[in-house]
Parts: sequence; C-alpha cells; structure tokens
Amino acid sequence: MQFAATTLSSAEESLRAEVREFLAAELPPDHRPALGFAGRHDPAFSRRLAARGWVGMALPPKYGGHGRSAVERFIVAEELLAAGAPVGAHFVADRQTGPALLHYGTEEQRRRFLPGIAAGEIYFSLGMSEPDSGSDLASVRTRATRVDGGWAVTGTKVWTSEAHHNHFFAVLCRTSPMEEGNKHAGLSQLIVDLQADGVNISPIPYLDGSHHFNEVALEDVFVPDDMVLGEIGSGWQQVTSELAYERSGPDRWLSTFPVLREFLREGPGKAASDEEATMIGRFAARFWAIRQLSLSIARALDAGQAPVIEAAVVKEVGTRFEQDLVEALRVAAETELDQGSGSLFGELLAEAVITSPKYTLQGGTTEILRSVAAKGLGR
Repeated sequence: MQFAATTLSSAEESLRAEVREFLAAELPPDHRPALGFAGRHDPAFSRRLAARGWVGMALPPKYGGHGRSAVERFIVAEELLAAGAPVGAHFVADRQTGPALLHYGTEEQRRRFLPGIAAGEIYFSLGMSEPDSGSDLASVRTRATRVDGGWAVTGTKVWTSEAHHNHFFAVLCRTSPMEEGNKHAGLSQLIVDLQADGVNISPIPYLDGSHHFNEVALEDVFVPDDMVLGEIGSGWQQVTSELAYERSGPDRWLSTFPVLREFLREGPGKAASDEEATMIGRFAARFWAIRQLSLSIARALDAGQAPVIEAAVVKEVGTRFEQDLVEALRVAAETELDQGSGSLFGELLAEAVITSPKYTLQGGTTEILRSVAAKGLGR
C-alpha cells in the first residue's frame, strides 16, 4: 500500500479558479447546498456543467469526453461538492460507469452511452448490494438465465441511488451456479434499462420522508446480449476494479463540508471557545490528511495503477470522518435541531444527522473496508 505525496500544478490550480467562477455565476445567492453527490438531482445543472467540459472529463474525445486527467476531475468534483452543487444526476455515471464502459464495454456500448454521459444527459445507478446479504457482495442471488437473444434477470437490488430518476443501472448477477470454494466465479454485469418491463422501483425513505435510495425488484427482465458489460463470468473482477473510482474520490469526505462551513459562518467565529477551536482544528487536520490521500490516488489512476487497497483506506477514514464531524457539530450547536428554524446551519445539520448513517454503508461498510486493507497488508 502506497500513498505518494503530490501537489497541484499551476495549471491545475487555474482549473480550480475556473470552477469557482462558474459556480459563483451559476448558483443563486439563496442556493441551499446539497450534502454530497446524493443531495440534489438537477439534470439542467448537469447539462450546463457538461457544456463547460466538466462531465466525462477523463473520457476520450472520440466518445464525447475531453481526454483530461483523473486529477483534473478530482479538482472539479472537489469544488462542486464543497459548494454543495446539485450533481446527483450525472455523478455516478461520470465517476464510475463511464470508466467501466471504457475499459470493459463493447465499441457499440461505448458509442451508445459515453457521449450521453459526457453531455450530462444519460444517468446510471449501480446494482450491486442486495437485501439480507450484508456486506458480502459475492453472495448475490440475482440470477440471469439464458433466453433467446439475451438474458432474463430476476432478483432484488437495494440502496440503489437515484434509480427513480436515472435511466440505466449496471447489475451484478449470477449467470452460472456458484462453484464450490469459489463464490466469485459465475458473476457477470448486465446493463438494465430502469424503465424496462418487470422493473419495480420502491423508495427507501429517510426519517424526514425524502429519499435517495431505492429497492429495485427485477422479475424476468429481458436484457439483450449486447447489454452484457464485459465478459460473462468476469463480473467480480470488473466490479472490484471499479471500486478504486467509487471509494477514493472527494465524495467520500466532502459530503458534510457545507455543514461545517455554515457552522463557521453562523457560529463562534473569532469568539470561539478553546474547546470549539480545538474541535475545529482537529477536524481541519483530519480533513487535509484525507484530502492528500485521496489526491494521491487520483495521481495513481493517471499513472495507470489500480489502487484498490488504498481506495478502501480512503473510503474508511473519509466516511468515518464525515460521521464524526456531524456528531461533533451537533454537540457544539447546543440547540434543538429544527429544519424550520431559519438558520441554514441548523437546516443542514438536521439533514446531515438524518442522512449520515448511510456514509459508512454506501461503497462498502467500515468492517469490510478494514478487512480489504488488512488483507492487502498481509495481515
């Protein structure tokens, strides 16, 4: 496991300034920040962002992308999330599905989906987790049975972000029986149309009634052969390689940043007590350390590496940081949480308290991530 120290070049810092200028013009003065990539689904904003070349940045130009680096995408994502921009529509397709299609998809699939992803017009969800499976991703029970011209898929996926808004999702399913002693064999990925016959989407609401997650039930959903992603039987290798993208980016440690910013704006300021100053200083130090780890992974991706273990570490420390920050701010606020209080900090804090339990679930639980890291270290 290795995290190489890295800094941003002057050109990369110039890109940051461009994004900040764009956000200052695009986000209204009364903009209510979203908390993380799951906060707001705004197709119009995604299209405007794409028009600036900031969606599908790392995709090749021949597929509608811009041939830019993972570090440049990191910078754009960092600024968008810090500002609480409404990136929920395009974020998963941009972060994960696009690179997966580029690496494993057929030429027909690339030409069908990648230009739409880069234009901020085609949105994907992920179809990995299942009910009653805990964090054992390899125990999936969703099955795809061979039929004339394709596959019939039956099963249930859970924690499926934005499935009620998005167009497709990549489903990890079993296309052949589990081999004794090798539960990773026989898994494949299929691209499923979320509007197809046999797809039933049910919300998993938060305590306030809002929802981002869904349960998606599939009942004999037909998937044509040309929607197989990668090779049949290679699903496990494909999804694990994708995790470096899913687990290492700014979305794993910046979801709660708008809450902290509003606390500093509305809260103690220069009159902070010693206890408050210590709390803020400790979180600032943790934040900067995690950011540097995450940035180093972006550099590694640009170098053609697959830092899966490093990504697991970043996700574990990043999402734990987010939950710790919410709890510390709740204690520091010393006030009853009230979404109708008129305080933006109070509203964001209330939302964060309701939604923060998901941080250490999505993308892999803390226990699983520590297991991945331990195995990588030979322990």
